[in-house]
Amino acid sequence: MLRKRIILSLSAALAALPLLVHPVAADARAGGGMSMGSRGSRTYSAPPRTATAPYGATPFQQTMTPRSSPSAPYGAATRMPYGAGAAAMMGRPRHPFLTGFAGGLLGAGLFGMVFGHGMFGSGMGGSGILGLLIQLLLVFFVVRWLIRRFSGQGGSTSSGLPGLSSLTGGGAAAPPQQPVGAGTQQLVLTAADYQAFQQALINIQTAWSQQNLGALQHMATPEMVNYFSRQLTALASRGARNVVSDVRFENGDLTESWQEGGMDFATVAMRYSLIDMTTDTMGHVIDGSSTERQTVTELWTFERSSRGGMWLLSAIQQTAR
Repeated sequence: MLRKRIILSLSAALAALPLLVHPVAADARAGGGMSMGSRGSRTYSAPPRTATAPYGATPFQQTMTPRSSPSAPYGAATRMPYGAGAAAMMGRPRHPFLTGFAGGLLGAGLFGMVFGHGMFGSGMGGSGILGLLIQLLLVFFVVRWLIRRFSGQGGSTSSGLPGLSSLTGGGAAAPPQQPVGAGTQQLVLTAADYQAFQQALINIQTAWSQQNLGALQHMATPEMVNYFSRQLTALASRGARNVVSDVRFENGDLTESWQEGGMDFATVAMRYSLIDMTTDTMGHVIDGSSTERQTVTELWTFERSSRGGMWLLSAIQQTAR
């Protein structure tokens, strides 16, 4: 009997070994919590910020669109390249009090460090490396709070759209007003388009959970299907499977919509909740939860032929923090 228990324990340990060597990411839903895909000629342009995604989107980690130098008129006024960390590049105005206070705080801290009193003098009670780390951490949280307090959410909204969930009927909704790049023109969407985006969110997550690549091929571009296939294969090679269920659209708004090269494009910021868990081959939950819901905000880009047809998912981007 003891020998049988030892054998079963060793078998379970060996089965879990791939998961220990290759840990499964916490964000295992469709897209894996990454930014991937293409947005036509705007792939390397940050989409405008909205009420749903006030800090914009992260740049693509995976894309098949080759990068080329944009022409001068294209987005020169409002479209800034990714990686522009300065407040002016991100469209967030500098606050005079914030700038002066942060600079003075940093200067005083460095002065204290030079003369051996720590970041804030001996009154902090910190000593050595540990004390210095605690003081630096405190400075980080204070500055971050001040940035949020005085800068606000900033950014432009989606021209007063109340959100995807409230758009019903056949009325048209105007896209945000913004400069149009060379070879592109603005696109007006209807309530039916927004309903299609919401349904695509649920259908794609369901097909992903079922590992149904055939269904995904009818809802996403070949590029996105390729990424999905690679992610599912990576999970399977680790002896894991991602299961998402009860996907609920919460709210969202239009980021931008345009036409180029005979194709329609639309990027929408969507907030939704779901049950997201990863199991092993025995069905045991190894990541996530089977009962606790997760709330996610992502920017999804869809494309279709300008002559009509179904919207296909062409990109998923995570929101910037």
